[in-house]
Amino acid sequence: MSARIIDGRALAAEVRNEVAKGVAALVAGGAAVPELAVVLIGDDPASHVYVSNKVRQTEAVGMRSRRFVLAADTPERLLLDLIEQLNRDPAVSGILVQFPLPPQIDAARVVTAIRPDKDVDGFNPLNVGRTAAGMEGALVPCTPLGILRLIKSVHDNIAGLGALVVGASNVVGRPMARLLLQEMCTVSIAHVRTTDLERRCREADILVVATGVPGLIRGHFIKPGATVIDVGITRIKSGSGTQRLVGDVAFDEAIEVAGAITPVPGGVGPMTIACLLANTLGAARMEAARSKAKEADVTSAA
Repeated sequence: MSARIIDGRALAAEVRNEVAKGVAALVAGGAAVPELAVVLIGDDPASHVYVSNKVRQTEAVGMRSRRFVLAADTPERLLLDLIEQLNRDPAVSGILVQFPLPPQIDAARVVTAIRPDKDVDGFNPLNVGRTAAGMEGALVPCTPLGILRLIKSVHDNIAGLGALVVGASNVVGRPMARLLLQEMCTVSIAHVRTTDLERRCREADILVVATGVPGLIRGHFIKPGATVIDVGITRIKSGSGTQRLVGDVAFDEAIEVAGAITPVPGGVGPMTIACLLANTLGAARMEAARSKAKEADVTSAA
């Protein structure tokens, strides 16, 4: 029996609808319209497409957006100055700097410079720590947040299930493992150099793969009935010279073994942008709550 295909586009539409309703309610309560500031450095065509999609979807749910496009040779200091201006701007709810960055700019300095409460990518070290500790108010990286929703669309309860995350990046693998652990899964992390990767994969009820290695996970690696989330997306040339997108999982093999699986494209990608919108709304809600608390303090002091 073929696996159930997890429709990331449909679930992303649900998230966007929830965000649109949340934005409308927030504004109706007297708060400012949430605003996302997106910073793009350089001329990478894929980055421009990603940014355009983010801006379009931000505006479609009733939020404002501001786009800043900087030259590829922009000095790091100028970028950090712009981030500081956006940090101080009360109209800006969230700040996103599109990756990858040119070589003269240190990514670690950039993510650290963004205020944690405006860090809608969830990369600032304070948000990383808060996520790891399971603290409320943390802005969680968008891709792991979307993946968790994809998994929960298959399982009513994932507590006690065995989960393997293949890939240990700070963007996906490590925060994904932390989120699954908070859901009371039994979690392991592997990577491309794990010597017994096949055996570990075959033990997992939930398998999340984010390595950037096309077709790394073959069908016989997968536990029958497992839920498989393929985060990888690589453009390859076919025999006819055309290009197509493939994931880290050998989809045609995996679909015959897994219980549920995400396609590439149309799985994780749409959920990542939808969760960016959710994080922006979350940041705006936190700011509105702080403003109300300050007003209450002023009123009580008077």
